[in-house]
Amino acid sequence: MKLVLLSGGSGKRLWPLSNDARSKQFLKVLEGKNNDLESMVQRVWRQLDRVHLQNSAVIATSKSQVDMIHNQLGYQVPLVIEPSRRDTFPAIALAASFLYSVEEVDLEEVVAVLPVDPYVEDRFFDRIKDLESVVLESASDLALIGVEPTYPSSKYGYIVSKKGELVLDYQHVRRFTEKPDELQAKELIGQGALWNCGVFAFRLGYLISILEANNFPVTYDQLKLRYEELPKISFDYEVVEKAKNITVISYDGYWKDLGTWNTLTEEMASEQIGNGILSNDSVNTHLINELDIPVTVLGISNAVVAVSPDGILVADKEKSPAIKELIESFDDRPMYEERRWGWYRVLDHVKYKGDQEVLTKRIGVKAGRNLSYQKHFYRSEVWTIIKGEGEFAFNDEICKVKPGDVLKIDPGDRHAIKAITDLEFIEVQKGTELVEEDIVRIFMTWEEIEQNCKFAKI
Repeated sequence: MKLVLLSGGSGKRLWPLSNDARSKQFLKVLEGKNNDLESMVQRVWRQLDRVHLQNSAVIATSKSQVDMIHNQLGYQVPLVIEPSRRDTFPAIALAASFLYSVEEVDLEEVVAVLPVDPYVEDRFFDRIKDLESVVLESASDLALIGVEPTYPSSKYGYIVSKKGELVLDYQHVRRFTEKPDELQAKELIGQGALWNCGVFAFRLGYLISILEANNFPVTYDQLKLRYEELPKISFDYEVVEKAKNITVISYDGYWKDLGTWNTLTEEMASEQIGNGILSNDSVNTHLINELDIPVTVLGISNAVVAVSPDGILVADKEKSPAIKELIESFDDRPMYEERRWGWYRVLDHVKYKGDQEVLTKRIGVKAGRNLSYQKHFYRSEVWTIIKGEGEFAFNDEICKVKPGDVLKIDPGDRHAIKAITDLEFIEVQKGTELVEEDIVRIFMTWEEIEQNCKFAKI
C-alpha cells in the first residue's frame, strides 16, 4: 500500500500566520515531544512513523512549499512537486504517475490519499491500512473513510451509504451531501451518514486508466510537461462523482479539521505563545505573537489575537472563519518564510520615487546549512553578521565571517554563506526589482562551492 499526502493551499483562514508561502499545516502551535512546539505536518509525519507507514508515503506539494517541508521534515522526504497549483485532481494524477513510472509500483497496488494535516489519533492511520483490503475485496473503484459525526455540523460534507448493506467492514455509498444546514445534518446523522474527511483509496491502475482514457501521458516526466493541460478541478468532481462503485468504512475515534482559528486554538499547546500578557479575566482567549514586541490582552474573552510580520488579527473566535473573505484583496509579499536552510523575516520595505526600493530582512541560517551560490542583476545587498560564525563565498573565494562583519554585494557578484554555528545577519537590499525571481543559482551544495572556490589567504 502507498500513501499520498496532499500539501497545498494557502490556509488564509489562519491569517496572519498563514500565507501563500506558509500554509496552515506548517504553523508550530501544537504540543510536540519534550514540550516543544510542532506543526500539523510534523505531527502527522511522526504518527506515520509510529504506525509504520512513513516509508510508504510521498507528499504531493507545490514548488512554494518545498523549502518549508525540507525545513520541518528533513531532506529525505519523498516529494512530488507540482509545476503549478491547479487543484486536487491534477496533483493526485501527477502523484499516481510518479508511483507508476518512477517508483515502479504495480498497477494492482492500493494507493490511499489523505490531507497532510488531519488532527487524529494514531488509530486513524490503522484504519487507513484497512482501506487496502476493502479495495481489493470489494472490487470497488474507490474506498473512503467516513468519520462518525459527534454533532450536526454544517461545515463538513456527508457520506450516505446504502441501508442494510454492511458487507464485512464496509458499506456501498449511495450519495454525497455537501455542507448541509444543521437541520439537514440532523436528518443525515439519523440515516447513519458519516462525515467526509477527504480520505480515499484506489488501485493505482484505476487512475492510470483515467489518464490514458483522456490521452494524457502516464509517465511522471511527460505528465509534468503537460501539467497545464490537466483540468483544473477537484478530484471529487473529476473522479469521485463519475465512479460507479464506491465503498466506505467508518472511523469512530477523534478527528478534527484545524482549518480555522476557533478549531485550531482548541488544540493549541498553550493559551499564549510568544511575548505578551493575557489577563486572568480574558477567558477562552488565545494570544499568538511572533514579533519581539509585547502584546497585552486585557478583559477580552472568547477571542483570538494573532500577531505576525504579515499583520495583526483580533477576532471573536466564532466569527474568525470569515477572515478569508476579508483579506481576499491582500496581495502583499510574505513577511516571514521558512526555507531549507533556515528562515527570514522582512523588517522593512520602502518604495521611493522612481523605481528604487529598499528591503531589509533578518535572516537565520541553521548550523551546517548554506544559502546557494548565486548572483543578482537588479539589486545590491549589504549583509551585517549579528550572530554566529560562518564561511562566506564571494566571487570564487571563501573567507570566515563573525559578528560585526559587513559584507557588500553588488549586482553580478557571486555569493553564498554557510553557517558553522547558528548564524543570523541583517540583509539590506537596494535596487529596482526586489523579487525572488532575480536570482541565478550557480551551485546549491557547499561541497560544489568548495570545489569551485578557493579559500582566501589571511
